[in-house]
Amino acid sequence: MRAYTPKDDVQAKPYYTDRFYKSPQVAKSAPESDEVFAKDLEAIKSKFEVLDAFIQVEQMVVYINAKDNYGVLELMRDELEYTQLSEMSAIDWLADRGGFEVFYQMLSMNKRKRIRIKLFIEKGQAVNSVEKLFRSADWSEREMFDMFGIEANGHPFMKRILMPYDWQGHPLLKTYPLQGDEFAAWYEVDKIYGKEAREEIGPEIRDTSRVDRYDSQRFARLGHEVPKGTEITGNEPANEQAYQEDGGVFLIKKFDKESSVVIDDPQR
Repeated sequence: MRAYTPKDDVQAKPYYTDRFYKSPQVAKSAPESDEVFAKDLEAIKSKFEVLDAFIQVEQMVVYINAKDNYGVLELMRDELEYTQLSEMSAIDWLADRGGFEVFYQMLSMNKRKRIRIKLFIEKGQAVNSVEKLFRSADWSEREMFDMFGIEANGHPFMKRILMPYDWQGHPLLKTYPLQGDEFAAWYEVDKIYGKEAREEIGPEIRDTSRVDRYDSQRFARLGHEVPKGTEITGNEPANEQAYQEDGGVFLIKKFDKESSVVIDDPQR
């Protein structure tokens, strides 16, 4: 049996270090430098408190209070023509600020503009669901709950969407172990056979993307193929194939500009 390394309380052991890369900030400009953004910001300020606002990478970023998220998005949809919620999620700032930054990416096709609404919540704090305003928020809010543990009050079905319903922990937290914790490592075994089967089965190898070029039963030996079951020593000669050249195995059709045809007639 393979040696087993205990993983007790592994969720509590990780801590924040500088291995979490922080990307440098790009240049910011005042909202007044864009006439459309300036008017949109004034409309938001007329009804809600704005904590900060600036233009970055040709889109406006607006920070609001967490309690105002539903009202601000309703205003943007009904009065400012930002009719699409193209993306929403959260960012883990637990180590630095003790909470999360939630963002809503809004798009106006009429104005050809994007505004990103941002808000900050503390750990354990919920946000108001915007699913009734934008149907795209249905699955996005479930994913945010699944990956970060942030609940959306008023959501019709606040359950996990990617992980099993009985999963423990939230995989996109920066403190979540990259290879999973003890619960993740033994999930299938515990679910199917029970925890009492751990000793008999032995620790699992959960990395399904692992590539071993000495495994003759997988595709990892491309260019060094051998018949199935052959003992691999590591000294096999290369068996590289010319997939496009003459005499090779034509898995990919080589592009030939002279024989290609440009179709001008859309009915053709």
